[in-house]
Formats: sequence, structure tokens, C-alpha cells
Amino acid sequence: MKKVTIIYWSGTGNTTMMANAISEGVKGVGNPVDVVQVEDANKDMVVNSELLAFGCPSMGAEVLEEEFMEPFIESLKDVDLSGKKVALFGSYDWGNGEWMQDWEARMKEYGASVIREGLILHLTPDDDGIEKCKELGEDIARA
Repeated sequence: MKKVTIIYWSGTGNTTMMANAISEGVKGVGNPVDVVQVEDANKDMVVNSELLAFGCPSMGAEVLEEEFMEPFIESLKDVDLSGKKVALFGSYDWGNGEWMQDWEARMKEYGASVIREGLILHLTPDDDGIEKCKELGEDIARA
């Protein structure tokens, strides 16, 4: 079993719902998981986890939330992410997912191995969206 840490930011609760459903998927495979709001996260959590998931909704002009998530992700450029398997997720209201594509490219630049294409859901996750989150959790746990 590999340790999984899910670090996320949520403004309306949609990304929290996603994080919790991803956690269910991880636990369903039998892996331990910590779910942490980015305000309570630190670099050691990233360093000490074998598998990671980061979640953030699209904000403004398709960017990460700027007060907490953006500075946290920016701080990771100083961390050796080589070989770290990372999944990304978040919700959005409008746009075409550009923030997720940019985020994936950035994680790869930092040396992370992105597990699969980032999971984006429109607004509040419906039953199908929750299932997609659980499936992502299973994929993370098996990575």
C-alpha cells in the first residue's frame, strides 16, 4: 500500500465533494489517504507521500485560486517531484479547461508524473461526476 495525500482548495464546496469522493476511491482499493485543505498543507506532506492528488477549481480567467493554492503549487518548484505520481482535479463554471491543461504542464515541468488527464467537472458534481471521482481515486491508488 502506498500513502496518498489529497490537497485541495474549494470555494463553494464542489471541489471538497470531489476530494472526498476521490478519497473514497482510494480507500476502496485499501490505501491510506489524507485529505487536506491547502491552507493546512505543507511541503513535507508532498515529500512524504508516494501518490498525490491536487484539486482546485478554475478561477477568473482559468487560473488556480490565487491566495492559497497558487502560492502552494508555486512553492513546489523547489521540491524534487521526480517520480512522484500526481493526479489533478477541479470544478469549473465556464471555459474549456485551459487551467487544467496549464496545471498539468506545470506539474510535468516540476518533474512529477501526471497519472492521467486532469478530472474536471462542471459546477456541483452529479452522481456520474462522483463516480468519476471515485474511479480517479482507484486509479491513483493503483498507480
